[in-house]
Amino acid sequence: VQLVESGGGLVQPGGSLRLSCAASGFTFSSYHMSWYRQAPGKERELVAVISGTGRITNYADSVKGRFTISRDNAKNTVYLQMNSLKPEDTAMYYCNRWGSDYWGQGTQVTVSS
Repeated sequence: VQLVESGGGLVQPGGSLRLSCAASGFTFSSYHMSWYRQAPGKERELVAVISGTGRITNYADSVKGRFTISRDNAKNTVYLQMNSLKPEDTAMYYCNRWGSDYWGQGTQVTVSS
């Protein structure tokens, strides 16, 4: 199993970013996928989860209405569209095969003016 995140960067408050996670080594469409984040000095927290078909999604209250998780099973990729970014969204963002110990290396998101 391999998960490779990309798309992080520095963005101003109110801006947008789209994270991608390319997956390999398993039957991608058979698994829920998730995004987590971890800010310095804080525990890793769940941001969003998506079902294998993409029809069911769940979000942390802190990102509801601003972030959208989606997936393309033909490309074995899960996305996190982040809009209206706030400084408190600054963190390392990780892709995870839901319920497993398979994690990507993370991609840094920094929201700052």
